[in-house]
Amino acid sequence: MGENNGNLERRLERLRAWRSPVAILTAGLTAFLTLSGLVILLAPFSVANQINVIAHTLGGLLFLVPCGWYLARHWRQYWRHSWSHHLVLGYMGGAALLLCVVSGVVLTLQATLGRRISYGWDTVHIVTTFAILAFAAPHVLVLALRDRKARPTSVETPSPATVGHYGRGLGAITLAGAGLILLAAFLYPGLRLQKEFPADYSFKYGAKRPFAPSMARTDDSMPMDDRLLSGSLTCGTSGCHEQIVQEWEPSAHRYAAMDTAFQKIQMNMAQQNGPESTRYCGGCHDPISLFSGAKNLFVADEKLTSLHGFQEGVSCLACHSVRQVDVKGNANYWIARPARYLFEIEYAQKPRGATRFVRDFLIRSYPKQHMKDLSKRLFKTPEYCAACHKQFIDKEINNVGWVQLQNQYDNWRQSRWNHPTDATKRVECRECHMPLVPSTDPAAGDPTDYNRSADDSRHRSHRFIAANQLMPPLLKLRGWQQQVALTEKWLRGGFEIPEIANKWRNGAVVTLDLIAPEKVRAGEKVDLKLVMGSNKVGHDFPTGPLDIIQSWLQVIVKDDQGRVLFSRGLVDPKGFIQPGTFMFKAEPVDQNGNLIDRHNLWEMVGVRYRRSLFPGFSDTAEFSFFCPSLVQASAKTFPQEVAYPLSAPVGANSLHVEARLLYRKVDQYLLNFMFGEQAGLTAPVTEMAIQTRRIALERGSGAGPDDE
Repeated sequence: MGENNGNLERRLERLRAWRSPVAILTAGLTAFLTLSGLVILLAPFSVANQINVIAHTLGGLLFLVPCGWYLARHWRQYWRHSWSHHLVLGYMGGAALLLCVVSGVVLTLQATLGRRISYGWDTVHIVTTFAILAFAAPHVLVLALRDRKARPTSVETPSPATVGHYGRGLGAITLAGAGLILLAAFLYPGLRLQKEFPADYSFKYGAKRPFAPSMARTDDSMPMDDRLLSGSLTCGTSGCHEQIVQEWEPSAHRYAAMDTAFQKIQMNMAQQNGPESTRYCGGCHDPISLFSGAKNLFVADEKLTSLHGFQEGVSCLACHSVRQVDVKGNANYWIARPARYLFEIEYAQKPRGATRFVRDFLIRSYPKQHMKDLSKRLFKTPEYCAACHKQFIDKEINNVGWVQLQNQYDNWRQSRWNHPTDATKRVECRECHMPLVPSTDPAAGDPTDYNRSADDSRHRSHRFIAANQLMPPLLKLRGWQQQVALTEKWLRGGFEIPEIANKWRNGAVVTLDLIAPEKVRAGEKVDLKLVMGSNKVGHDFPTGPLDIIQSWLQVIVKDDQGRVLFSRGLVDPKGFIQPGTFMFKAEPVDQNGNLIDRHNLWEMVGVRYRRSLFPGFSDTAEFSFFCPSLVQASAKTFPQEVAYPLSAPVGANSLHVEARLLYRKVDQYLLNFMFGEQAGLTAPVTEMAIQTRRIALERGSGAGPDDE
């Protein structure tokens, strides 16, 4: 009798289990969450799958209460039962379900309150999903099949109809969840993005090369809406890449398009050579405008630069969406349309609380596409930099032929810094210009670098410190003061980079050695020799557009009373450098031999003079003057060198020589041409190296040239 009662009780339990609303809801949500989780893992990135992520999260939160209630009740009902394969599967499935729930809650909290999810917890969540399929699903299916085959002996015995009720409920919940996701995806309006060129777009260089003469191209040769590549500041507003965005804001990459010199020269180029030719500049300076078709026909008051292009220059997405490069230069890269998350573009244009939350949550909880699009090994190679940091012009621009311009990549490739087979000796672009900095950024750590790890709490600086100390003060972007201070420190050689300290050099970027006699008599000719050595430069010094950039030697000789006896390289109050100065620069010419002095490179066919330092090499400058005495004779022989008193002062014991290597980004003539002399704008001058010597004066008469 007791045995019959026990069997009846178990039958009643099974009946209640198959018909229990909590059991059906738990099973339905489990099925929906498992299937939606598999879709998140295996299906491609799409609007529907992003909505699926949201539904999966909301369903998981809804699942907590019925799941907890059901598992607790189910365990109380069956924990005293004898062990069987059904019971083992149930315990294993229940454990997997609990661990999946816990990991899901942790991931939800991390995506909501943190800046990134833990890949450890993410792995647990994925593995336990498959464990549910392996244990919980068979547990339910075996029992369902058994009870569907059982013949009802009483009203309380489970029947096929009872099991079917359970199955129909489970299916209805799963299908309802899937239907809601598809409906939401269908109703999501999204944004209407530009996918065609403007009606008046000029295909001057052919329909198959819509962005020529720039070598940059899109994946389908079609334009991109400028909103696709913009919105860089929002990368920091979520608290994710805040540190990196702050570094980028005053950088040369950020102001590449708003650079006032670039804008002036671009307009001059458009007026003289046609607006289409400015696409040549756009691939590197202004990719957002180039790919949106803004560099087209224009009127006098237009800038050939889109609003977002002007504000962001080389934006986060413009740089990180590059998929392939070629070392020819001139922006020879292929860029793909970045996949954007829900509300990502909308939030960038009109920040709102709800859309910002959804965007941030999706990127953090579903980072697969974010990582796939924006993190590439290619970005870490010198060849990636070469796409823009190598430049030439050809017949399409100058109507004559090919001319090499700045070429940092090949300078580096052929230099002592390049050891292709030994990373411990090799110094690459990013190691200097993107040094490691302490970081709390989600992008910190990199196990693919030979000297780094995944948890090194450092990231590559996005300041791209180099040599432009003119533009940050003019534009006054956020953080410009620190940018200028670091640039000055960089130019002086005081910028320390610990990661490459064992293979870089100490001291100045360009060393300066002053060779002078220890003593001299009045009236004697004094010979000075200055030796400059490229010490810490990975390419030519100076580099960049040498028709603009100037680096020169300034030499000043004084007596004991501080009177100037000789000078070279002085800068007058209007910003012009003294004639006859030793200078590193280039003097390009047009086809008529006229000097290119307005950065009008579209007219350039060659150079008549070029002087720079190759990495590891040195150059020498020599200066001569006469020690004060017999000035008239000296003036006849060396008229340009005479800039001192008629005789050595009474009581003078020595001459004091001071030599400096100076640098500025833009020469004064070009500044006056672009902004007008009345603007009073001059480029800041940085002292890169200095050397001093004392030359003793011997008593007694010396022999000047007229005495021989």
